[in-house]
Amino acid sequence: MKGRVLIIAGSDSGGGAGIQADIKAVTALDGFAMTAITALTAQNTHGVHGVVGIEPAFIAQQIEVVLADLGADAIKTGMLHSAAVIQAVASALAAHAPATPLVIDPVMVAKGGHRLLQAAAERSLIEQLLPRATLVTPNLPEAEALAGFAVANEADMARAGQAILAMGPAAVLVKGGHLEDSDAVIDLLVDAHGVTRFTHPRIATRSTHGTGCTLASAIACGLAQRLTLADAVTRARDYVRRAIETAPGFGGGHGPLNHAVTFNPDWRSL
Repeated sequence: MKGRVLIIAGSDSGGGAGIQADIKAVTALDGFAMTAITALTAQNTHGVHGVVGIEPAFIAQQIEVVLADLGADAIKTGMLHSAAVIQAVASALAAHAPATPLVIDPVMVAKGGHRLLQAAAERSLIEQLLPRATLVTPNLPEAEALAGFAVANEADMARAGQAILAMGPAAVLVKGGHLEDSDAVIDLLVDAHGVTRFTHPRIATRSTHGTGCTLASAIACGLAQRLTLADAVTRARDYVRRAIETAPGFGGGHGPLNHAVTFNPDWRSL
């Protein structure tokens, strides 16, 4: 086991996304997962049916006690549901892990297009956390929300990545899974050196619940294990693709991935 990853995110009672997916992904890639839970959800493959937020002070306490004792080689954030939570997380990280690599999955827009963050929370995310990030991993609706313009093609993705990069993170991975008219899934890694393009064939499946959480945590695990950012992204994308291809087919909606795909020694060639 190599690499300690602190995950700051919400719980998914259905086990496919959120903290549950994060822990599975980090463990499957031979890292050690720790958590600070920001919210509890009543959730399954059909959607979120209820949410209970955790008090910001207790979220901060979870972060502080974990870092004081166990430490972390990388940190990943997911669902941060209010400005107060974002402020508490930003303050705790500044005090206890100012130089630790940070991967931010900006959970801002639900699958149906509903905005999950109010305007004040979006401003807090942009002003207090993005400048601290090693990597931000928006999907297309989130890239649109952050950049402030529509993202309809690969050129728009690159432009959005540059706009988000100007907000202070070291790199942005704009995920193109929502470009459903394309036969390929194209992701763009944008940093100070330019744009790196990643692509693989689109998989026809309903087993896509938790892909964003899983990808961001897999990247954070790679950084914790001292992979370069490009190598961490490459391995994480490969892992998520194989986890989708071998998904168990559970539930009646958007089903979970097979996070345990790496337990098969031949997982890269499945």
